[in-house]
Amino acid sequence: MVDLNQVALFVQVVEAGSFAEAARRLNVPANTLSRQIQQLESHLGIRLMQRSTRKLTLTEAGTIFHERSISQVEQLLAVAEQMGQGSAMPSGTVRVATTADFLEFFSADWIGEFLLAYPNVRLDLVMSDARADVIGEGIDVAFRGGEMTDSSLVARKLGSLPAALVASPKYLSERGVPASLADLTKHDCIKSAKPGSRTTWRLVGPEGPVEVAVAGRLAAGTAQSQLRAVVAGLGIGMLPTIISCHELRTGRLIEVLPQYGETGISIYAVYPSRKLLATAVSVFIDFVELKLRTEVLPLIERASTDRAVAYWKP
Repeated sequence: MVDLNQVALFVQVVEAGSFAEAARRLNVPANTLSRQIQQLESHLGIRLMQRSTRKLTLTEAGTIFHERSISQVEQLLAVAEQMGQGSAMPSGTVRVATTADFLEFFSADWIGEFLLAYPNVRLDLVMSDARADVIGEGIDVAFRGGEMTDSSLVARKLGSLPAALVASPKYLSERGVPASLADLTKHDCIKSAKPGSRTTWRLVGPEGPVEVAVAGRLAAGTAQSQLRAVVAGLGIGMLPTIISCHELRTGRLIEVLPQYGETGISIYAVYPSRKLLATAVSVFIDFVELKLRTEVLPLIERASTDRAVAYWKP
């Protein structure tokens, strides 16, 4: 098979008029060019050019080969240049895997803001609480919370979302108020229905990190469904503050054991490889991180201040 690199070098040498000038333009040694052309001639079984110390002259076969090769080489160079420019200007479709309730805390208005800023980018949101197979499903980036266990993927931490124990006034009136972590074992706790979800809550309190085994008759797959269950009085939940802050401010939920909580559910952008990450993917990850830091986390901080008066007082 003909080496297309050698064909391209042949065209460059002919266009430059000499090996020396072509070597200067390409920033490679002249003897390297000469050796590559000799290998091309050997492969084709014909002489393409006559060489001298001052100039080169194409043979008849060389003239025909040049005329038929130059347009293809120029087209390939043009495509390469366009692809290079395209990598600097975000474009194309970005397949994004998120949880089913992603747009509950990441505003759809922000998605519109991103698409307005990058008119050549399209977003394909794959929203499901089943953990996507990033490589198998052709996902460009997945946004995930919690611990990352797949070492074959790149995980970039974007921030952390604190969580707190919450319950409705109705539930606390009927079942009583837990006075300690041990009391949680006597209560219905709303658990996650995700595969492999733990029934042990890891919290941080005055004594440092602690674990408590919880039980309950209801498990729900998304944070929003857990929120609705807790508001309905079906049990105690451990919910990200960004999800529960509105209900805490309005009194529909009460924080339980406020000295305990989860300091941060880490949020990651997960993608297959650091190498040759498409510009459109990179700018979307940067955009999500920016919104988390400038919009979501400040909202959580305000909610933390507001909920100081939202503790249960029997």
